[in-house]
Amino acid sequence: MPLDYRRFNGPEDSIPYNYYTKEYLKSYHELHRELIDENGVRKDGRTLDEARSLCMFFARTDMISQAKGSAYIELKKTKVVCSVFDPREIMHQNEFSALGQLFCEVKFAPFSCPRQRRPHAPDAEEKALSVALRKALEPTVCRHLFPNYQLDIFVYILEHDGACLAAAINAAGLALADAAVPMYDIITACSLAVIGDQMFVDPTEAEENLAIMNPEKDGINNGLITMAVMPELRQISDFRQIGSMDVNCIMKATEVLQKECEKILPNIQQILVLNVVNSFEQQKQLEKEAKEREAALNAKMEEWKTLLNAG
Repeated sequence: MPLDYRRFNGPEDSIPYNYYTKEYLKSYHELHRELIDENGVRKDGRTLDEARSLCMFFARTDMISQAKGSAYIELKKTKVVCSVFDPREIMHQNEFSALGQLFCEVKFAPFSCPRQRRPHAPDAEEKALSVALRKALEPTVCRHLFPNYQLDIFVYILEHDGACLAAAINAAGLALADAAVPMYDIITACSLAVIGDQMFVDPTEAEENLAIMNPEKDGINNGLITMAVMPELRQISDFRQIGSMDVNCIMKATEVLQKECEKILPNIQQILVLNVVNSFEQQKQLEKEAKEREAALNAKMEEWKTLLNAG
């Protein structure tokens, strides 16, 4: 295996010292009790049904100048940047494709995850997130408008504190809209962690880690659900579940996630409207500067004509 000389390479079979600390040796119930206090409030001050998109949401576009469209979304400690590039012809394609293809790549920054340092090469989790992102975006994009072409979408997770797939889908939808890619609707996504009879909306990394752990007793609902929705069309673009849950729990979680996805839509729409307003103001400013330069040039021409006639 080639070495990465840009950083210190430890032995491949080493075990982090964190595995022997008290934090990693705690039982399932001890970690569960630490997630919420006696008043039902989480560590970051939110209630169980409160998402970070309502109180800790920040997003903007035009982050990457080389890309056709780009977006940056920050949900407190979860930070994601997405770039969308122009459609290009599919390389080494023998058969004609009536529908355009989406190439999605999700990459973690080496320093993004709190539990481990990410390797330079893509791992299994990054590949799974890339496939999930592509499946969520395919029903949204009008792929029949660019046949035999490929649209490249790159997502870079700068910091991971839970709900990274939902943040990546939201950032990709905003970047596609910023790139003026034809879409049926704006896509929004939200995640939910199920731990027993409690549902953590927009979970953090610690809550996700506990939700996908095997509980000490059988028959307990536990897992993670991520759902992507097209709010205006009221259609589910993608539904992804990890863990074991009964039907009633899944139906209740679906209703909660659909409401949360609809709450994110006004934030995305506000950003897009502000982009249009800023574009019009920038266009007016450019037209004003062009008229000023043209007036100055005409005045200079008149001055030259006067000097030539006088000479």
